[in-house]
Amino acid sequence: MRSRFATPSARLALAALAAVGVTATAAGTAAATADSRSTTVRACATKDLSFKVSLKTQAGGYFLVTAKAKSGVTCYLEGVFPSASFGSSADTEVAPAEHAVSERVTLSGSTAAYTGINPKTTNDDFGKQFDFLHLSVAGDETNAVTLTLPETATVDRPVATNWHADPADAVPFAN
Repeated sequence: MRSRFATPSARLALAALAAVGVTATAAGTAAATADSRSTTVRACATKDLSFKVSLKTQAGGYFLVTAKAKSGVTCYLEGVFPSASFGSSADTEVAPAEHAVSERVTLSGSTAAYTGINPKTTNDDFGKQFDFLHLSVAGDETNAVTLTLPETATVDRPVATNWHADPADAVPFAN
């Protein structure tokens, strides 16, 4: 039995108008979503970054880790120390060298972030020898990368600075 509320051609016209309305709403929502994403910078994941380790002699010697965003990536690193260790045991994990959070560093193109890692903060002859550093962005530990150190490190109570925009701020002074 046919509906008496609308003729077939009227129902077809209403269906067509509804389809146009849904399409316009979806397009408007997609445009709004794209606009909001383009202005929002997300937190960096370890896979978004490339890392370089260099040896520095200041403050008794430390490793300066430079992080840069990979091509096409714009993200930020919170001003906290990275998750890092020289081996798999707890005594080779780095502790914070700073007690406050630093400013967020936004990475894109040639902009870099820096952290300083002092492998030995004790004043004795003890420690374990390592040639590699396992590093990740804090909170992304399951995706850590392994970096070859420029020289073998003696490790005993290692510390790391927060991520900084200026390498001069990433010197881990021993207490």
